[in-house]
Amino acid sequence: MDYENLQIVSIDDNENNLFLIEAICEEMKLSVKSFSEPLEALMHVLQNRVDLIIIDYMMPNLDGIEFIKEFRRKNTQVPIVMVTAAGDDETIHKEAFEAGVNDFLSKPVNSVLFKARVTNLLTNYQNTLLIEDRAKLLEEEVKKATEDLIDREHETLYILGKTAEYKDPETASHVARVAHYSKLIAKAYGLEEKEQELIFYAAPFHDLGKIGIEDRILLKSGKLDKEEFEQMKKHAKIGYEILKDSKSEFLKAGAIIALTHHEKYDGTGYPNGLKEDEIHIYGRIVAAVDVFDALTSHRPYKKAWSFEEAFNLLKEEKGKHFDPKIINLFIENIEEIRKIYTSFGE
Repeated sequence: MDYENLQIVSIDDNENNLFLIEAICEEMKLSVKSFSEPLEALMHVLQNRVDLIIIDYMMPNLDGIEFIKEFRRKNTQVPIVMVTAAGDDETIHKEAFEAGVNDFLSKPVNSVLFKARVTNLLTNYQNTLLIEDRAKLLEEEVKKATEDLIDREHETLYILGKTAEYKDPETASHVARVAHYSKLIAKAYGLEEKEQELIFYAAPFHDLGKIGIEDRILLKSGKLDKEEFEQMKKHAKIGYEILKDSKSEFLKAGAIIALTHHEKYDGTGYPNGLKEDEIHIYGRIVAAVDVFDALTSHRPYKKAWSFEEAFNLLKEEKGKHFDPKIINLFIENIEEIRKIYTSFGE
């Protein structure tokens, strides 16, 4: 074990004792800093790195036990050896152990015992530091691996979220805007950060079920007839069925959104005719942002509405199609909504 760079502090009001310990430490190739004033030594060890403290019990101004108690308030790991007179009783030893002493040496200090005990304490101390370093390294490696895993999951979610685009004329910009609008409203609503992330990555799955709708209906340029609309409405349950059994929290949230984003606050929506708080908050949020973005997006069968026109429709449908609180949050955060609207062009 290499002790060359370790910092040893020796404290004793008797200079002869300090010289003796310095001599033994020199034989061991240990660097030692000596103090005859315990208060000065205490300031040093509290402000500087130290790897071992050797301290006399009986000293003026501040005895060894009081010194140790003060030091242990800041540091509980650095080993401490207390030097006591041979006749000192067990009460002192007990009190010193309770204060945080690791070992004892009796005066006069025996060189062989000193070397053996100091070597043992320093070895254990270095091993402890090594274990802690490895634990920290492992913690960092686990953290990095977890971050990489999350990044890969997010990438997978992004790719899966684009699936419906290959059958639906919606664009990647629509998916991105819906995700950002949803997170913004979720934050304003007071949802926790974790739920904000969930809705951000899950919102793009709102129309995943459209992959199960026939092209003749999905891509029809004109208005759907009654039968065609009934078929189109099935995409909500199709999306839910695809996602519901996933172990991923994001995909489970996506299942909820797929199923509920066409429900209406007044109970006239589909597929289950839910109303008000019966509709999951994720569905209520995505219902508003999806309609807003669909209106402001160009489609083969319609022109894009202006930002103001789409915004006015949300206000008109407040309490009917949409949750009033969510529309109020939309109004309060209109400038942030506009930034997202202009940041993700078609």
